[in-house]
Amino acid sequence: MRPADRLFQIIQILRRTPKPITAGALAAELEISKRTVYRDIADLIGQRVPIKGEAGV
Repeated sequence: MRPADRLFQIIQILRRTPKPITAGALAAELEISKRTVYRDIADLIGQRVPIKGEAGV
């Protein structure tokens, strides 16, 4: 999966999920590592995508 497609998928998952979702759950759904999830979330935040997060969630 291309990085741009993966970022779009993360946004879609976050939008459809009413409760907070863990990096591990995102990683499992997208079949990527948790570290990649963290990098992708950082990229999205850097692009001013409003993402709320808490430690452990």
